[in-house]
Amino acid sequence: MPRITLAQQVADSVERQIHEGVLKVGDRLPSLREYMRLHGHSKNTVITAYELLASKGLVEARHGQGFFVRAAPVNTAEPDEALPYARAMDTIWMMRQQFVREPGQAPLGEGFPPVSWLQDMRLDRFTKQVMRSGAGSLFRYGNRLGNPALRQSLVRKLASYAISTTPRQIVTTHGANHALDLIIRRFVAPGDSVLVENPGYYPLFGKLQLQGARMLSVPRLPDGPDMVALEALLRTERPRLFFIQSIGHNPTGSDISPAKAHQLLQLAERHDLILVEDDALADFKPSSSLKVSALDQLRRSLYIGSFSKSVSAALRVGYIAGSKEMIDELADLKMLLHTSSSELCERTVDVILSEGHFLRHLTRLQDRVREATLHGLNVLDELGVEVFCRPEQSLYLWARFPGVWDSSLFTQEVQAQGLTLAPGAIFKTDQKAPTPWTRLNVAYVGEPLFAQCIRSYGALAGSTVSQLSGAI
Repeated sequence: MPRITLAQQVADSVERQIHEGVLKVGDRLPSLREYMRLHGHSKNTVITAYELLASKGLVEARHGQGFFVRAAPVNTAEPDEALPYARAMDTIWMMRQQFVREPGQAPLGEGFPPVSWLQDMRLDRFTKQVMRSGAGSLFRYGNRLGNPALRQSLVRKLASYAISTTPRQIVTTHGANHALDLIIRRFVAPGDSVLVENPGYYPLFGKLQLQGARMLSVPRLPDGPDMVALEALLRTERPRLFFIQSIGHNPTGSDISPAKAHQLLQLAERHDLILVEDDALADFKPSSSLKVSALDQLRRSLYIGSFSKSVSAALRVGYIAGSKEMIDELADLKMLLHTSSSELCERTVDVILSEGHFLRHLTRLQDRVREATLHGLNVLDELGVEVFCRPEQSLYLWARFPGVWDSSLFTQEVQAQGLTLAPGAIFKTDQKAPTPWTRLNVAYVGEPLFAQCIRSYGALAGSTVSQLSGAI
């Protein structure tokens, strides 16, 4: 079970007292000094607990007086354990926040590159080219494996990654998320243990919760997964799948080291483990970047690719590569659930891949990412921000701001100033536990508002501490 922090335990205890009527509207909470003396907790623990309660609207701080109960919201929680759909709703809510940009907000938490980085693709030109050639087939369902010409183009693309495959070893999907859905539906039954990286790709966590899977958390380090923790889980839990992002890891931006990649394959062989390599950000890295599936040659790995972030999310084209046996099963499942994928979108992507313009586009895209990463690291260094690792080029950086111990609370404070962040709790398997880390999109780290908020947070934090000190 995920570990609940001491501050969260304190906040939960006070919240229960409010719900049960022990603490009523207008009641003053014990001062920091009183609570520390009664329960033996540190000052930071009590501060964090009271701020968690304030962030939920349960209490309010009154300068020089302390914290007071505001109102007890109606408790609509079911007494029994929440259903998988209910547990997944937290992730669905967070996805809504990530995908919808508010006007005037500086989107440092956005998961996509700027539209200006992709506009040179001129999708209208490619779509017209598809309509001029063989438009009659666009009125029928496509092949269950996907458009044959596109799968042949994907064979060549994978070869540039040193992954040898055939068209029969590839099934197309409606993007990388659809690929994850198919794999989970095929290989994960309710109650099954599944390995995930922590922090990791939070929509994956929601999908696994929806399926009723039991997530086993493997800490992500700057050079890849924590191999000691992984091996211990493999020995005791015997999971069948491990979902991993080898390079350009979301959210940390880290890459797996060659030594760990080889060690991972040895463990997978020894414990009969299927490795699901989600490489949706491959186009932001050099084709020579290390991939576990290239070392494994798809023997016990499934490789997921996508064009959503490097071409257009509106096209919804992705793919899975693996052994012929596994791909046949996934293609049958795809046909049962969705009949086929989009022939129009897949033919458009095939035309894009077949033209030299796409390679020029990738060169420009990677140059932009490299420049933005270097600039972003320099900006963070100047602001005294700690970074998890220092990649040469990555769409994301994992950062820890000075004076911030709960990035969710910090996100709420700066959002009112027009700055949108992606707090680290989103990417944790235990999304309720406070964490100081935040994911930043390198394209926007240079926003003046970001530097202004980081520099002024000392004053904001000082104001909060002043309120809390008045409660002592």
